[in-house]
Amino acid sequence: MSGNRISDYGFLADGLTGALVGRDGSVDWWCPLRFDSPSVFARMLDDGGGHWAIRPEADFEVEREYLDETLVLRTVFTTGEGTVAVTDALALEPGARGHEIGRRSPGMLLRTVEALSGRVPMMMSFAPRFEYGRVTAYLTVDGQEVTATAGAATLTLTSSVPVHRDHIDVSARFTVEAGQRASFALAYSSTYGDRDRRPADTDVPAALADAVAGWRSWLANHDYRGRYRDLVRRNSLVLQGLTYAPGGAVVAAATTSLPERIGGDRNYDYRYAWLRDFSLTMRALWVAACPDETSRLFDWVAKSVGRVTLEPVPIMYGLEGERDLTERSVDTLGGYAGSKPVLLGNAAWRQRQSDVLGETLDAAWLLRDYLDPTDEPVCRLLHSLADQAAATWHLPDSGMWELRDMERQYVSSKACCWVALDRAVRFGERIGSREDVARWAGARSDVREAILAQGWNAEVGAYTGAFGSDKLDASVLTLPLWGFLPATDPRMRATIERIEQQLTEDGLVRRWDGDPAAFLPCSFWLVDCLALVGEHERATRMFESLVGRGNDLGLFAEQFDPRTGEQLGNFPQALSHMALINTAWRLTETAPGGIPAGVYTSTEGEK
Repeated sequence: MSGNRISDYGFLADGLTGALVGRDGSVDWWCPLRFDSPSVFARMLDDGGGHWAIRPEADFEVEREYLDETLVLRTVFTTGEGTVAVTDALALEPGARGHEIGRRSPGMLLRTVEALSGRVPMMMSFAPRFEYGRVTAYLTVDGQEVTATAGAATLTLTSSVPVHRDHIDVSARFTVEAGQRASFALAYSSTYGDRDRRPADTDVPAALADAVAGWRSWLANHDYRGRYRDLVRRNSLVLQGLTYAPGGAVVAAATTSLPERIGGDRNYDYRYAWLRDFSLTMRALWVAACPDETSRLFDWVAKSVGRVTLEPVPIMYGLEGERDLTERSVDTLGGYAGSKPVLLGNAAWRQRQSDVLGETLDAAWLLRDYLDPTDEPVCRLLHSLADQAAATWHLPDSGMWELRDMERQYVSSKACCWVALDRAVRFGERIGSREDVARWAGARSDVREAILAQGWNAEVGAYTGAFGSDKLDASVLTLPLWGFLPATDPRMRATIERIEQQLTEDGLVRRWDGDPAAFLPCSFWLVDCLALVGEHERATRMFESLVGRGNDLGLFAEQFDPRTGEQLGNFPQALSHMALINTAWRLTETAPGGIPAGVYTSTEGEK
């Protein structure tokens, strides 16, 4: 594994996939075709996984930032000889702007080196390893152009400085003085395809400038005016970076197999689209004032889910709606910090997770003024999800934590079935007949009565994770967020207090007692609940503390180890960034004095 920790990485995106660049200037993760395609760089999971590094030869200190309102990364290296800036981006289609960015990106990594002061010797190391380190490429060097081919994939590297072949890799040594630049472009292409992605004629500075303009044009469509405006806009960029633009699917994270616990085996592949994340992303994008593509994104869901029966709705999909995500291990990579197995695919695609029914219908209700629910595929989807909630709410499921040991009667799953039925009743005859609405309303009452009677544990003094359980579970913090119970309800208030007392350390919330690390989304949910019970100042302090735990670029993984301060889990994690955005809006809604004039409310989805 490289010397980079999870939190040392910066994230680049182009609407098709993402790349991770360490503080040491090394691209240690890139799956060029799309997020879930085979890697060409995977050193973050094993030293032999491949990388592309550009950095000073001498020791250096690092400062870095994204260029304003972009996912273009600028890293400044300071050495004893001088200072250089390395600017990195994934190229966008030339001229693409606004919501068109990312749909036809060329599959190209762009890197420039600019000397800011002094005279700095630099090094470049290019070591591609295809298909998760399984394949070493055939290399050819023609002047300052390198071609690496392995099976169906070809990489073409062009450099403004001379390069040298070192057996199976390529390197360069060059020096830049103040005012001088060096440029590099690395393009992916199909070995046998007819797409011409060769970067030989690429003007790298111009392509970087176009990427900057593309990202800024996308963000210009968003006019969030609540609290923490800059923070919300920055995090909405990260969510857009995690979006597969051709269809609109949002990946849970850009990576696979970054562990929840160092040395543990819960190292799952998150490069797929979960319905839960789709729903929360829609809410986050609505908060960030960009519901423009609602119909397109719901169309993706309708096409991916297909016709719903009483069989469990698949909770996750490939980026173009694929169903079969069969899990398998990769024996060529040793895993991050030795955490094995390294996994491709995710067996959770077979689970029943009833919460996705409510989350999808809730997103539709929130965005109903931008979504035409009489559109036949979407109307059919919402109707069918409500029917499944009515028919199956009483069944056990795997819950939102996707535990693989056994199914349980999870309280949060039941509450989301209630949400599905409640939103369906609110939609009324826009999605069903009068008889359907009456049936949904009856089932809604049944679910509510069951949760209130069986979810509460008087000995614990809280709603526990599952019916009949005495174990606390932070998933029940979502009950007031979905509107099932007010946070001020005495039992709900007691539950919030118990979770804060027993599962929380320094503002970081574990999902359950014994969870190896704190789960960042749960920590944001606790802030939401505190704001809803009126503890606005404490909620604000806790929120700002959580925000400060991101890396130097404001990026979050899934979990955080309170003992070591390390981020853990796949990176960057969409759910963490969604939760941050939604909590920023919650603090706007609940601020003393109410919502400022001219800012719309999130409870009714209206401007």
